[in-house]
Amino acid sequence: MKQYNFKINGHDYEVAVENIKDGVASVSVNGEQYKVEVQSNTLLKPQPVLQPSVAPASGGTIYTHSTASASAKAVAPAPVASAGGGASLKSPLPGVILDIKVREGESVAAGQALVVLEAMKMENNIDAPVGGVVRQILKRPGDSVLEGDVLLTIES
Repeated sequence: MKQYNFKINGHDYEVAVENIKDGVASVSVNGEQYKVEVQSNTLLKPQPVLQPSVAPASGGTIYTHSTASASAKAVAPAPVASAGGGASLKSPLPGVILDIKVREGESVAAGQALVVLEAMKMENNIDAPVGGVVRQILKRPGDSVLEGDVLLTIES
């Protein structure tokens, strides 16, 4: 088992990679268990720090390489613009969804609290990055999420 301590956006994370088998890693983040798909064997060699850049209109996030050390402060992913002119609301940190405060088809304002996420024994409101209409809710109360997981989509 390999153990790591990360500081992401000022938050400390204890990460243990327990095993990797058939491209799936058993990982513990602050005591919460996850199964994650390994895209390449990046755990065996040092990697440059990747920081999100501007999101393309087609969705997704463009990452840029940085020569900063791995202990440099990571940047939270920006909301990803959707093709319809809206955004995907992403989880800013790993945790458990406690409440979804909106329904599909509901109009929301930028900055409105949409989701309550429990992380590190604290409740965190996740606010709308843009105003618009909630098109799709992808997570439910009780779901465990990782940083960057899309919680819902908003169309402006």
